[in-house]
Amino acid sequence: MAVKLYRCSSQWVKIGAHPCWRVEKALMEAGVDYERVPGPVRRSKRDALRSGTGQSLYPAIQFEDGSWYREESADMARTIREGHLRDKDAGSGASAAELH
Repeated sequence: MAVKLYRCSSQWVKIGAHPCWRVEKALMEAGVDYERVPGPVRRSKRDALRSGTGQSLYPAIQFEDGSWYREESADMARTIREGHLRDKDAGSGASAAELH
């Protein structure tokens, strides 16, 4: 299963403290198949993000069924590393192992 990672367009930023990189790195380390969706820098232009999560903050994950997952990046990274990302997919009852 592939997920979409909505993140800032500053993809060159790869430091541990950057929220978008923290989540992207967790996805890579966990072997989760994902598509990077870089978005606008200006919060007022983040329409897709706002309609999906109700917020204009990065990062966020959209599952194949169209449901979204958004928390603080440290919490998202922990969820991914612990293998519980699938649990956040509102439209799926599958196990976390199926993400790989």
